[in-house]
Amino acid sequence: MMIVTEDAKQELRRRLVAQTNDPEIGLRLRLNLPGRFRLVLGRESDGDQVIEYGGSKVLLIGRDSADLVAGWTLGVRYTAEGSKLVLSMD
Repeated sequence: MMIVTEDAKQELRRRLVAQTNDPEIGLRLRLNLPGRFRLVLGRESDGDQVIEYGGSKVLLIGRDSADLVAGWTLGVRYTAEGSKLVLSMD
């Protein structure tokens, strides 16, 4: 299972509420390249890993991605341009 830091959960929730107020919608993790990902709005599907924070489904990880990110950590890096979500292998 992927580890999601508290800071990352807060950032995911901030991004989610900026895009929708539908409680059935979450941010779905889509992998592009190793270590690269994007987040898209989506509904929970059977077999998803669901990370909740503040009463919202902030991250949905599909079965196709779950094995690939198992043991990885999703965290936040703070930069002059703002906060960025980052995946790292622990």
